[in-house]
Amino acid sequence: MATQPVAGVAVWAHTGRGPHLSADQRRTVLESWRAALPGKLIVAGANSATMARDAKRGGADMLLAFPARANAVAYHEELSAELPAIAFYLYEAAGGVDYDDHTLHAILELPGVVGIKVATLDSIMTFQRIAAVMRAHPEKVLITGEDRFLGYSLMMGATAALIGMGAALTDVQAELLSARKQANDRVFLRLAARLDDFSQVTFRDPMEGYIRRMLWALAAEGVIPEAACDDPWGPPLSGAERDAVRRAVREARVR
Repeated sequence: MATQPVAGVAVWAHTGRGPHLSADQRRTVLESWRAALPGKLIVAGANSATMARDAKRGGADMLLAFPARANAVAYHEELSAELPAIAFYLYEAAGGVDYDDHTLHAILELPGVVGIKVATLDSIMTFQRIAAVMRAHPEKVLITGEDRFLGYSLMMGATAALIGMGAALTDVQAELLSARKQANDRVFLRLAARLDDFSQVTFRDPMEGYIRRMLWALAAEGVIPEAACDDPWGPPLSGAERDAVRRAVREARVR
């Protein structure tokens, strides 16, 4: 990942099974990434002030605040007192919270909240609603977490991406963002279609299987060994699915 054209990485987030890890495991993960990516931004997932303080001690630059069902504004204020925080709108089936517009505005008005990551999975209308809210906060960053409609989310105003799909085919996704910034519509549309095809193979029911599928994609790219593709918290998946992921990676590379 240190060789990829990325601004940084996220650790302790859902893709990395952060809430399932022990404090010692999280510390090892953060230390490893901090050592391997000097000068890059490291965002650490946090669901408590304790995790926020651990992230700060470990050298993280920013927090990704897991959604909160109660006292959401106070919760974001508490986390952002430790490090700058990114709010997280996550679809409810994945443990997220449907923040209403009033709550979103209140969270975004906090000085320590630098932006929001939006991952609705398949609700384009929800993304459009939050993009509209963001227009009242031009100093904040709209970050897409939309693996299944990455290109469209950038067209709707997202200027950065923090997505599980970014673990593999990272350079292709970075090129997509660059094409959007440069208004190179021909390249943008070509890459968006290619990544849509890849996401339909990797981000599908059972949705919790996407983590294992992304590990399979990394193995197909030669980044990790085949034996390193276990996700102890994910559902069992078939060999046919693994073959489909391999084909999707190959097709994304040859087009």
